[in-house]
Amino acid sequence: MKTTFSFLLVALILPSVLSAQGLKTFERWDKNDDGKLVVGELPANVRKNFSKVDADKSGAISLAEHQAFLKKRGQQPNRNSNLKVLEDLDYVGDKNPRQTLNLFLPTNATSTNLPLIVFIHGGGWRAGDKKFGLNKLRPTLADGSYAGASIGYRLTDEAIWPAQIHDCKAAIRYLRANARTHGIDPERIGIWGTSAGGHLVSMLGVSGGVAELEGTLGDHDDTDSRVQAVINFYGPSQLLTMNDFDSTMDHNAPDSPESKLIGAPIQQAKEKARAASPMHYVSKDDAPILHVHGDKDPLVPLNQSQVFDQALRELGVASTLLTIKDGGHGGFENSQVKEWIGRFFDHHLKGTR
Repeated sequence: MKTTFSFLLVALILPSVLSAQGLKTFERWDKNDDGKLVVGELPANVRKNFSKVDADKSGAISLAEHQAFLKKRGQQPNRNSNLKVLEDLDYVGDKNPRQTLNLFLPTNATSTNLPLIVFIHGGGWRAGDKKFGLNKLRPTLADGSYAGASIGYRLTDEAIWPAQIHDCKAAIRYLRANARTHGIDPERIGIWGTSAGGHLVSMLGVSGGVAELEGTLGDHDDTDSRVQAVINFYGPSQLLTMNDFDSTMDHNAPDSPESKLIGAPIQQAKEKARAASPMHYVSKDDAPILHVHGDKDPLVPLNQSQVFDQALRELGVASTLLTIKDGGHGGFENSQVKEWIGRFFDHHLKGTR
């Protein structure tokens, strides 16, 4: 019994990333949204098993270590039986694994012209993985009325801004250019991102037609990268003001995620910081945006979504801020949030009242 109990505790650390419950647990424990777990993020009752999964003894459990653990135990990740998954589609054509996406096509599709929801992962622009998108999108894709995708992009250890938005726009162009092949409506694309991913989806929503953010990646330069609806989960919108509010992080520091993003301390490179801020591009023709943000977020201050929402509404853009009482940096599992996500996409992509 002792051996069996120990095994179960190890398994609780990281259940299959492709199982709905397992990934929800991972995301709930992954407090800083960086796609890995350190000891302090785990509940006390499973910390003693940490070293058994941390195979390389790096002090953090990676996705690869979790997958190796499952393989060793003879387990297979759960797959959603009503989804056809096309993995690692190269949207640029240069064989960079970061510039790939996963496409999720329902086998129970209700139409041959489905709207598409695209997820962009967080992780401070320096960590995270597109594989996290499936669990986020799974509930919305279940009834067969949406197709889904999850985008990978270059992280800051490989390239600085604007590489990240160039990648995301190239991915949207790729998806739109190939939409009809997969039974997707190219004119009904919604996007959803968390933290750094929230920043990137916000940029996609407000920078349609901004030449310097389009880039020239991929084979579809003549295809529009605009999107029709955006859900921003606690993403930064104005990099230069992040330190003006309580935070557990010094955003102005040379090694902060924001400074790493632009390749310099943000207060010493203010023009670069503004150019990487969604607030800099707000205009009347922006996509409708739903912002979801905890009022006790320790990393990205609530003010980032408040000022962004206000600026959009002042220009007549459809924008709504859903503030989560006592909410931190993610981990929102309540039914109200899930209902808002569904209703928002249904309204803007399906025309549902």
